[in-house]
Amino acid sequence: QVQVVESGGGLVQAGGSLRLSCATSGNKFTISAMGWYHQAPGKQRELVASITGGGITDYADSVKGRFTIARTDAKNTVFLQMNNLKPEDTAVYYCYAKELITSGFERITWGQGTQVTVSS
Repeated sequence: QVQVVESGGGLVQAGGSLRLSCATSGNKFTISAMGWYHQAPGKQRELVASITGGGITDYADSVKGRFTIARTDAKNTVFLQMNNLKPEDTAVYYCYAKELITSGFERITWGQGTQVTVSS
């Protein structure tokens, strides 16, 4: 099974920037998409941004214009550039990788999460 490892979280003041990285390894199947969710205390995990193997991106409305997702040419690492951070962005950020196992069946693997804290 693919391994997913995040890095780059931390503490930043409102208006600041952070860059998260997510590296995958050990996949035997094509990774069809990768992305980021976040989960704040007491709330459900929510999609932040995603990118397909073809480079199609999607963003939550709350981060459009502030966050950018990108991937390496090898398509096994994604980055989330977060600018103009707000206190409400504070959460644990989880990266996921979606593998295409067979036609119609995909498997999602999650990373361990990285904490992002934005102080006001």
